[in-house]
Amino acid sequence: MKPDLSASTLAGALPPESGRQEPPSALPVLTVLGHPDLSRIGDRAFLGALARGRQAWLSRDRPGFSPPRAAAGEPLSDPFLSRAPLRFEPLDGGAVRLHLDESRTRVTVEGEPVEEGRTLSAAQLEDGAVLVLSERIVLLLQRRPPPLPGTGERFGLIGESAGIDAVRRAVERVAPLPMAVLLRGETGTGKELVARALHEHSPRASRPFLSVNLAAVPPSLAAAELFGSRKGSYTGSVHDRPGYFALANGGTLYLDEIGEAPPEVQALLLRALEAGEVLPVGDPTPRKVDVRIISATDSDLETAIRQGTFRSPLLHRLSGYLIRLPPLRQRREDIGRLLVHFLRLELERIGDTLPPRAAAAGEPWLPAGLIARLARYAWPGNVRQLQNVARQLAIDGHGQPVLLDTPGLEDLMPEVEPPPRPSAAVVPLPSPAPPGRRRSRRPSEVSEEELIAALRSHHWNLKAAADALGVARTSLYLLLERSPSVRPAADIPPEEIRQAWERCGGDLEAMAGGLEVSERALRQRLKDLKLR
Repeated sequence: MKPDLSASTLAGALPPESGRQEPPSALPVLTVLGHPDLSRIGDRAFLGALARGRQAWLSRDRPGFSPPRAAAGEPLSDPFLSRAPLRFEPLDGGAVRLHLDESRTRVTVEGEPVEEGRTLSAAQLEDGAVLVLSERIVLLLQRRPPPLPGTGERFGLIGESAGIDAVRRAVERVAPLPMAVLLRGETGTGKELVARALHEHSPRASRPFLSVNLAAVPPSLAAAELFGSRKGSYTGSVHDRPGYFALANGGTLYLDEIGEAPPEVQALLLRALEAGEVLPVGDPTPRKVDVRIISATDSDLETAIRQGTFRSPLLHRLSGYLIRLPPLRQRREDIGRLLVHFLRLELERIGDTLPPRAAAAGEPWLPAGLIARLARYAWPGNVRQLQNVARQLAIDGHGQPVLLDTPGLEDLMPEVEPPPRPSAAVVPLPSPAPPGRRRSRRPSEVSEEELIAALRSHHWNLKAAADALGVARTSLYLLLERSPSVRPAADIPPEEIRQAWERCGGDLEAMAGGLEVSERALRQRLKDLKLR
């Protein structure tokens, strides 16, 4: 079959028109996470052939990879890649089969060497599969929504994932408007950065931007801190204080950790937001204030309302417009760009710079194995955690020809996925989670039998099991910790693992099935026992 050469452009990624057709909701795309030429990191190629149900090829010379919003692309062009291509074959259900064919390019997928081929499920492509080519190039193969026309403005946000692109569009829409904005997202996702972007692109940009962490405001001093006080109004008050609302008058007040605000603080805030005025402590006269409120939280406010620890009217006042920030694990294609960005910043702080473009055959300054490890990590601390890792790498690698994967990373990147193992009891398979209930069940709704059956039927793939059960992966971890039928992989006797190794000929998938443990957990034990 003649190779399809239209893979590098969006036009080539869409099915040919026969009449008027809607484009697919998600397109297969390869994103460069690591390359000896750091300027190529973030380039991507949409695999048009796969979107049309045909095969696609990958080699040193094709397809073309281009920066986001660029029309023309360039091949990977690394001399260590074979000119004979790898082949991607579309399968039923959205899966893809990778064939090595005659290519001599060494390939690993999700840390596992590929001998002849590897099948990637639709679920794996939703998360993104990390491919390493010849220990030099790192790619992420995933399905993502087709890109929309760019906004042009970056708002200081690094990355081109669909999630971060949606945040940019939200900022562009709401920044000029006077309404309150609520930012929701896990810790470390960049909520204050978005708050500053909203302020700097608003009509209030020339006025103050003040930030206050409400979790750190003592209830006894909340009124004075937020609204000000008159001299002598309370013990220790030796002069008039304006308070945050007055200091931010005409500008923006960023209320961080709004979900941690004590009940007394919530009541005071609600009054100020409803009346548009503040009453300083010890002053009988209310004062009008013109402040735009941007608040942020990583808390589940709806649950807090049901538990009576957060006021529903306050949530409604704060939610004039809602922006959700995606966790880093949902924007894995951005990890390469973010890493290089943070490395550049950290090197500049110690008087160094990123290295110039390496020679074609030179050893990459940023090792492919290191980037692949970062791309496969779950990042519970999100972008802030990645920045800490970049700082460690920059300092430890200062003046070195190659960036070092230092022991300090073990403390900065602790393992976050518990490795389970069930008992041998036979249990029925659970019925699939009905549409509309995915990731909506509470852990208490999942029986022990359902849990074990889902794990077995999905070969201990935790994401697939969580999807089948209709729970979040974090809830699945909780169920595993509580289950009497599972044990950590670390508790499997070494002799049992060695016997499985000999019995299965070192086949990781077969070993994991026999031992009934996740491949990821088993892989770590094999490394510990020096079997891999």
